[in-house]
Parts: sequence; structure tokens; C-alpha cells
Amino acid sequence: MSATEVMTGPKPEHVRNTELGKPVTMLEAIREALWEEMERDPTVFLIGEDIGAYGGAFKVTEGFIDHFGEKRVIDTPISEAGFTGAAAGAAHMGMRPVVEMQFMDFVSCAYEPLTNYIATSRWRGSGPVPMVVRGPVGGGVRGGPFHSQNPEMAFFHTPGLKIVYPCTARDAKGLMKAAIRDDDPVLFFEHKKLYRAPFLREVLEPESEPIPLGKARLHREGKDLTIVTYGNMVHESAKAAEQLHEEIGLDVEILDLRTLLPLDEEAVIESVKRTNRVLLVHEDTRTGGIAGELAMRISEKAFEWLDAPILRVTAIDTPVPYSPPLEDYYLPQIADITAAAKYLARY
Repeated sequence: MSATEVMTGPKPEHVRNTELGKPVTMLEAIREALWEEMERDPTVFLIGEDIGAYGGAFKVTEGFIDHFGEKRVIDTPISEAGFTGAAAGAAHMGMRPVVEMQFMDFVSCAYEPLTNYIATSRWRGSGPVPMVVRGPVGGGVRGGPFHSQNPEMAFFHTPGLKIVYPCTARDAKGLMKAAIRDDDPVLFFEHKKLYRAPFLREVLEPESEPIPLGKARLHREGKDLTIVTYGNMVHESAKAAEQLHEEIGLDVEILDLRTLLPLDEEAVIESVKRTNRVLLVHEDTRTGGIAGELAMRISEKAFEWLDAPILRVTAIDTPVPYSPPLEDYYLPQIADITAAAKYLARY
């Protein structure tokens, strides 16, 4: 198969925002990254449920099949393990598949091929598996327990995988490009509450470059306390930081991890050394969450610089509630973050 054999239709208007100098949402940035990588490399193809004629559950791939054809935009039955395994086989044959999970909650169905076969392939001598598994995650949109989870930690423990979790349009585009070009399997988590968030719209450079995986980003500079976080909690933490500055003059630094595997441990440790207090915030549930791993690494490598205990603000240990007030209680709120930060500041 070659790209030139299957390209048929024109490039649709909704994939040209950056070309036209218009701002893009995070969803549009992901769409542009996929399109540009498919144009650049004929071995890149998409596979998943309803991604062709329907354009995907969130319309990320709308119009792709008209341009790239059904050999590069492949609709599948509801069988996450099946099409993930098929993508792995294609990767072994020199292709670079991008698998869409309609909701990342259902990546659990593909847990076995991802952790047992795909993650270990290179290290068993079976060769690299250059593929991306992408899809929406996260709560706050009243999606209930099957459509609101953060399953990153189910895979965080698996050597051989990479995990990316962007929170801006620029990062989403650059990190997606890097993920597609990476020779290791990458899980790419996209918080659905950020997909079309107006405050994230931004004008990107026409020739966006890949952003290296494994590098954290300083979202907000500060000197009194560090919040280490990722995903939608970067923005909730930023709101909390503004509130803390107005109320008590606290100068909060926010470090956005961007990539969970590999983890930018050096950036975390350096930030802790600058501020001497650290708060770990994530939307995932508490037990077994990444905050526990981060706390241990900080304790091992920066204990002497700490002036207060390490605290964490997370979701509580329960399935995601469908009821709006219960979901709000379940998810970390700005008030939770400010309360923890004030405790650290007083300590």
C-alpha cells in the first residue's frame, strides 16, 4: 500500500486553521498533527471504531477517510483487543498505526496485548512496535463511570510503554507528532474537557515541530511552593495559584509533567529544590496514583531541601459517579488545592 494510491479528496477547511493563521482548540491541534503526519509519512494509518465515515466519537478524524481513503482510515468492530493487536502486527510490518479508543476507559480491553506483547516486544527480540494508542480520558463532563476514568496508572507500571498526557493545544500537536515518530508504543491521553475549551485556543506555527517526549514544562514560575501535576489539573492548579496569590501572596510554581513515562524526574527535583515545598495534584484516584511514586522519588533525592511534608490532592478511591454533585465531590477541586497549599505554607 502507498499513500499516493489511496489519497482521493481535498484537504477540508477544518484541518487548515493553522495554515490560515487561525487559532485552534486542543482537539483541532490533535487533528492537524494526525493529518500532517499522515501526509508526511505514508506508513502512518488510523484504526478504530467509527473513525471513518462518522469521523470518530469526538470528530477528531472527520474528513480523513475522504482524503486518505479506507486503507489508511480503517473502521473496526467493537473489539479493542482485536484492533490493537492488528495494529501491533502492522507495526511489525513497517507501518506506524494510530489506534483510537472511543473512550480510554475501554483500553482495559486491550490491556493484555499492550502490556504483555507490545510493551515487551523490543526486549524479547521481536523488534520495535512503533504505534500510538490515543483517546479521551477524564471527568467533569458528567459521563459516568464508563466514560470518565483516568487509566494512566494501570499502564505506568509497565516498562516498554510511553505515556503522554498534554494540556495545551501546542503541546498536544507537538507531542502527538513526536509520539507517532517514536519507535516505542505510546499511550496518548487527551482530556475531553479540554478538547474544545475556548481558553486553550491558540495560533500555532504552520510548521509545528515535534516536542520531545519525557520533558516537563514549567507552566507557572514561583518561589514559595511547587505543584506537580498534569492534564486538566494543570489549569485547575493555575486557578488555585492565582487565588492563593491574591489572598495571601503565595507565589506558587506549577510544573506540568506532560509525559508520565518517561518521567522528567530531574525537573521535579530541581523545582522542589527551588521552593522547598511540594504539592502533588492529579485527577486519577489516590491509591496507586502517580503522586505516591513522585513522593517517594522526592523523598529519596530531595529530602534535605524539604521544609514541609509532601502532600497530595487527588480524586477519591471510588468509581467515577454519574451524579453531578457526587462527581464534583469525587474530583479534586480548587478549594482542595488551595487548602493543601495553605497548610504547606504555614508548616
